[in-house]
Amino acid sequence: MTPHFDKSANTGLKHFLNAARFSIAGIKTALKQESAFRQESAACIVLFPLAFVISEHFITATALISICLIVLAVELLNSGIEAAIDRSGLEFHPLAKQAKDFGSAAVFLTLIAAGIIWFAVLIDYLMRGPA
Repeated sequence: MTPHFDKSANTGLKHFLNAARFSIAGIKTALKQESAFRQESAACIVLFPLAFVISEHFITATALISICLIVLAVELLNSGIEAAIDRSGLEFHPLAKQAKDFGSAAVFLTLIAAGIIWFAVLIDYLMRGPA
């Protein structure tokens, strides 16, 4: 069986451009097929500008945006795990369930982290009063 993509000539700028193309394709697919990714992306569209409104410093806004991007990245990893498990078979297997549960738990933990960080910055904003 021959590989779908020949990696031997994929170096330098060509590698960078291919990686960017594959990444964009992955984001497009996730937006089409993964409702959780769409919901989190929609939240990011609202939260990114809000980060600059409630942050006293640029670094704080950067942290708020970064934690949102981390949630999206972990959601993509979770979707990748689910796709790989489903590719291997749709019948129930305890290890398949465990892998999917671990991926889901990883998303859940990053959402908790995002909530904690956003809550802390929002409380700070409310305590100091709008500028």
